[in-house]
Amino acid sequence: MNNKLAELRTKKYMTQKELAKALNTNDRTLGAWERGKRTPRPAQMQKIEDYFGVPKEEIFFGAFSYSK
Repeated sequence: MNNKLAELRTKKYMTQKELAKALNTNDRTLGAWERGKRTPRPAQMQKIEDYFGVPKEEIFFGAFSYSK
């Protein structure tokens, strides 16, 4: 799954640990989200959207891409 989470985090000059703390999660979970190994739950996606001011569909476009 592709996503822009790492890109948004680095644009704010944040470490994974700093962003994880802001989102009330841990850096291992955040790393898995950034690598596309795991997908955040809807409530977590909403927190990320609110934090960055970017629609979750834009951040996690791979999770919202459906092919027939």
